[in-house]
Amino acid sequence: MDLLKSIAVAASGLRSQSGRMRVIAENIANADSGPERAGGDPYRRKIPTFKQRFDRELDAQLVDLGRVQRDQSQFRSKFDPGNPAADATGNVRMPNVNALVESMDMREAQRSYEANLNLISSTRRMIQRTIDILRA
Repeated sequence: MDLLKSIAVAASGLRSQSGRMRVIAENIANADSGPERAGGDPYRRKIPTFKQRFDRELDAQLVDLGRVQRDQSQFRSKFDPGNPAADATGNVRMPNVNALVESMDMREAQRSYEANLNLISSTRRMIQRTIDILRA
């Protein structure tokens, strides 16, 4: 039945967006985490990816959370000579996390999650109405 297939496809989208939100939340939580020691690397931003998967049983394309990659962009630098992780010039390397970018990514993931949730709710209502019509 195509209605059950649409629920399965939307559910795979829910799982993927949920994983994406976990990665984004980790980035936000570590946005100000400096290195533990001088010369050490701070937290490096993670980037969630998606992969497509064909489900033979459903005969449908599903989406899964793929590998989480590391952002290779430059670290930020912060002048803090009192920090134990500061270099000889007093600069501390800070994570390459931009809070504005992360909050926009989180908003996009939330909206996608909500869209998939609305699809499941609508499909369930259609199935229920169909059952009600058949009972009458």
